Amino acid sequence: MKKSLIIALLAAISFSQKIFAQTNIQVFYDLGKDREHVTTTLEGFYNDKWGNTYFFVDHDFKSDDGNGHTHGPSGTYGEIARCFNFWKNTKLAPLSLHAEYNGGVYRGYDINNAWLFGVDYFVHSKDFKNTLNLKALYKTIESTDQEVPMQFTMVWGMQDLFNVQGLRFSGFADFWWENHSVYEYKHGAYDFSKQKTAHTVFISEPQLWYQVGRHFGVDNLNLGTEIELSYNFGTGKGFWCRPCLGMKWVF
Repeated sequence: MKKSLIIALLAAISFSQKIFAQTNIQVFYDLGKDREHVTTTLEGFYNDKWGNTYFFVDHDFKSDDGNGHTHGPSGTYGEIARCFNFWKNTKLAPLSLHAEYNGGVYRGYDINNAWLFGVDYFVHSKDFKNTLNLKALYKTIESTDQEVPMQFTMVWGMQDLFNVQGLRFSGFADFWWENHSVYEYKHGAYDFSKQKTAHTVFISEPQLWYQVGRHFGVDNLNLGTEIELSYNFGTGKGFWCRPCLGMKWVF
């Protein structure tokens, strides 16, 4: 399940009035050997006097009719996060309180509800083209054993990378504790006879976008890529690298 971008978090979860509200839709083709399907992501970021709100909803399209024709989503996953900052004009301005919900369903199986609470620290360049958010969060996942109920998150954004107008590098990295079953993947399928229990999870999804539409008067259009780098994420045992090709339309 794609975790965009935060994937991907636009200009990151910042509190600056210089960052405007934005809604976008991303369409990816996932080239991962265990996926090979289309994923759409609806993503939004909204700034206000009390902080900001971020959300995304993913749909994976892999359900088929038995004849190789996709007929609907195989899974849906969403996150919504709120940063509270009532002290933007003080020395504590880089620090925000963070609250978040995650959950979804994939091929008929629930992705258990997760609730996160903690702090967010924001740093940026003078022109706000380069941003970084560091988060330390208490995380509780329903019906799931956790050795440590914590998640650490890093979110970054770099606009006009290498001084190339319209080139953006963004993404996130998450690390958390969650006891769950993982399986080896061989010959195009998971081997469910070789189950192991993993205790930690890591996932990062760097994205590179180019505002190709700027060359023909359609600034909304971006083309790019996302690469999911993960360890013991979902049911996949060990390290995975799942590249994607995509298009993003900014409303």
